[in-house]
Amino acid sequence: MTASGTERLLLRTWQSGDAAFHRQLWAERDPRVPAHRRLTHDGHPSLTEMEDWIRSYEHEPAPGLLVVQRRGSGTVLGYCGLIENSVSSTEDPELAFDFLRAFWNHGYATEAASEVINRSRALGYRHLSSTVRAWNTASLRVLAKLGFVDTGEQENDDVHGDLLLLRKTL
Repeated sequence: MTASGTERLLLRTWQSGDAAFHRQLWAERDPRVPAHRRLTHDGHPSLTEMEDWIRSYEHEPAPGLLVVQRRGSGTVLGYCGLIENSVSSTEDPELAFDFLRAFWNHGYATEAASEVINRSRALGYRHLSSTVRAWNTASLRVLAKLGFVDTGEQENDDVHGDLLLLRKTL
């Protein structure tokens, strides 16, 4: 996929140099996030493991996860895109995003996700889903701005917080 974006943002494919920022995202994650999505006490995934992930990453479902950077400066802010759905009740691709804490509350997630939604519509998707922990009010606000609605389906999790399923018709 060629790069796309908005006036402020560029959305592009992963490059090996993105491993450090990707690892930083994992280091910054809330402690309520399941352990398999955070750095372990002994530092895994390592930078080398992140580089290996980038080399083997396939952008499925299209357009896949894309690195989001600020136009002009080239500063990498986070990622946004589509992943395979993690909820068995629907086969819709799932919108996912994660941004470095320094770039929260600037509208970047909403702007990048809007671009991914437009691209998804152009690719012929009819619906998108998204899963988010009930405690993640910032992501819930982004999804509400984008027109996602709570389906009422959730996976109860007393340890990490309930996982909510939201959906958007394109």
